[in-house]
Amino acid sequence: MISLFKDKGFWKNALTLAIPVALQNMLISSFTLADTLLVSKLGDVALSSVGMVGQWGWLITMFVTGFCSGTTVFVSQYWGIKNKKKIRSTCGIALTAVMFITILFTTVSFLCPQRVIGLFNKDPQIIKEGTIYLTNVAYSFFAVGLSNVFSYVLRSTEQVRLPMYVSAFTTVLNIFLDYCMIFGKFGFPEMGIKGAALATSISAWAGVIVVVIASVIKKNILFGRLKEFFCFTKEDVVVYSKKVLPVVCNEAMWGLGAFTFNLIFANMGYEYFAAVTILRSFENIAFVFFIGLCSSASIMIGKSVGKGKIERAVDDSKRFAILVPSFAVVIAIIVISLRTQLVGIFNLGNNISQVTIESAKIIMAIYAFELPIRMIPYIQIVGIFRSGGDTINGVKYDISCVWGISIPVTLFSVYVLKVPFVVAFAIMYVFEDYVKTFLCIRHYRSYKWLKPVTKEGLKALEEFKSKKMNV
Repeated sequence: MISLFKDKGFWKNALTLAIPVALQNMLISSFTLADTLLVSKLGDVALSSVGMVGQWGWLITMFVTGFCSGTTVFVSQYWGIKNKKKIRSTCGIALTAVMFITILFTTVSFLCPQRVIGLFNKDPQIIKEGTIYLTNVAYSFFAVGLSNVFSYVLRSTEQVRLPMYVSAFTTVLNIFLDYCMIFGKFGFPEMGIKGAALATSISAWAGVIVVVIASVIKKNILFGRLKEFFCFTKEDVVVYSKKVLPVVCNEAMWGLGAFTFNLIFANMGYEYFAAVTILRSFENIAFVFFIGLCSSASIMIGKSVGKGKIERAVDDSKRFAILVPSFAVVIAIIVISLRTQLVGIFNLGNNISQVTIESAKIIMAIYAFELPIRMIPYIQIVGIFRSGGDTINGVKYDISCVWGISIPVTLFSVYVLKVPFVVAFAIMYVFEDYVKTFLCIRHYRSYKWLKPVTKEGLKALEEFKSKKMNV
């Protein structure tokens, strides 16, 4: 096992890809954290309202991520054989799908914002504040969709620096605009929660503009004639759909599951949901390291599979399967040790209730203890199975464990057994992760996740299978 990690090429490639991606996602999380911290100065109601709208936006992101993540199956393997034509046409299919999804959610957000907020909480103050925030932040949804597609395609072709720089720009811009528009600084009117939403929308569109301009200047993979992106055939769409729709289903159903959990917690009381909002802010930052490693795994394994280097792909998958949960242990120790100080950051103005603060401390500890187990199926499904071409089994494992086990048990615990909020939060994690971890490890060891989409990969897979059968 130790010999696996003596490969200097692995570390060079993994860190070269992981660090910029981790930094990019750190900046994106800082974007969200800045909103949450500044809005927390407006009190529990504003904080909870923004958190609820954030869950609606997060649900949109899950659909978008499904298409983007599925797209990387093709892009990373096509990048292995340097087929730029196929990469651009695949990008065009993804853009078309993402535009449809974001326009649909944006329309719902404008037409019935009160109903969206009412899913989480019926408190009139929450609905009023949440409606203001949602109808202004909805302008960003389409821009966020475009940014995600551009970012995933660039990263899958090993161009990881541009997305990182753009995220740095949009984060700084968002923090500045938040400060100005929430509190009325530097000549801006004081707009409170509306200002936070508008700052997010302006920053999101600024990011799209910067990516487009930079791509034209650098002439990267996104630079090309429109017909190169939108000349895909019906057959291309069919092939794409067979691989990508299971991933979309995976992300969407898992996202709907998380959305359902948040509905349960929000209806237990807005103070509890404010605690969840605090946790999610730090969870997003802790998670960036795993996103970086997972992105490295996806690119490296997918590229090797596409080129027909199956044994290299398998060796790298073993390394990531060990590395990610091991790193989760380190993060868990840090979170447990510093959770009081981390939660305290949100109460610098003494506007947050003690119920929210104490609940946040407890669920942060629960999250930390669960993190190493939670990261095992994460790296397996998102980083290994998908990059190998297997987009089906992750769907089965996620849907069965979330919808078949965790949600029913959590609902029963909350509405029949009447368990406290923190107990319900722990039940959510435990009943989703342990069965899923077992299923993922078993599937990984079978090598059935190796399903190339290139001729080179398919040929090499047959040789790999023959070699395994003769061992």
